[in-house]
Amino acid sequence: MIKACFIFNPRSGYNISNPRVIERARRFIIEQNASGAFDARLVSTERPHHATELARAAIADGCALIVAIGGDGTINEVASTLVNAPAALGLIPCGSGNGLGRHLGIPRPDENAFRTLIEGEVRVIDSARANEHPFFNVMGLGFDAEISARFCTLKKRGLPRYLKIILSEFLRCKPVPCAITSDDSERLEAEAFILAVGNSDQYGNDAFVTPCARIDDGLLDLTLIRRMSLVGALPLGLRLLTRRLYGSRAVTHLRSREFVIERAAAGLIHTDGEPRETAARIEVRVLPRSLRVMTPKAISSSVRKRS
Repeated sequence: MIKACFIFNPRSGYNISNPRVIERARRFIIEQNASGAFDARLVSTERPHHATELARAAIADGCALIVAIGGDGTINEVASTLVNAPAALGLIPCGSGNGLGRHLGIPRPDENAFRTLIEGEVRVIDSARANEHPFFNVMGLGFDAEISARFCTLKKRGLPRYLKIILSEFLRCKPVPCAITSDDSERLEAEAFILAVGNSDQYGNDAFVTPCARIDDGLLDLTLIRRMSLVGALPLGLRLLTRRLYGSRAVTHLRSREFVIERAAAGLIHTDGEPRETAARIEVRVLPRSLRVMTPKAISSSVRKRS
């Protein structure tokens, strides 16, 4: 019998409009508790960062499996508590993008996601930090950080609203002059319209901003995209969706265990889609094999061989 805690975020985009997720979770817990597979309970978040508090309490209570039912932000809050902990993370991804879930083969909160919790296998993956902020999918600054900040203020979410924000921010957002140093002392100075560092390969919605990234290779992939015209951005957007981003002359790709990113002043970044304020100097480093995650057995080998 596995002692488990399911942490449900009622504010995640999908959960607001789909009450079936919480109903499915309750039914699943009742069935698995009755079968003797789980000793599980369901708790709900009530405020920002509450998922972290609930995850800590679950660890103290001896839970071996802690399941995040929410978007990438909720998953980040729960996973942050589980870094280098014996408990495993379970995913029922209910966000607007579901970047980490998609990378791991769990793209949506369907029956397959719940079945993975009992039929999948535990894999140990990397995590990362940008200064004091942990992330598991992608962090970034520039255009995508501004989008994240705007998107987080919306009461109603969805792809149409997301696209509207992208267009308005594209027209007003300016590049960030920065210097980037990798662990082999390679130094790059550039004006970054988008600077993304990926532990996995995508933002979400199959937008592959770091298409060569692997989540268990002990490395991080950095993508720097320079400013371009709106007309030039259209083919780049197609490359983003088809894993061909690194074929563009507007894009630079670096791979390293750590990066130091220096900009003129403190400002905004995002970690897993959540906006954060941090210092002008950003130290980004990988934490190899630091997080235990339940993943589908069928995709475990393909994730290891990705790109």
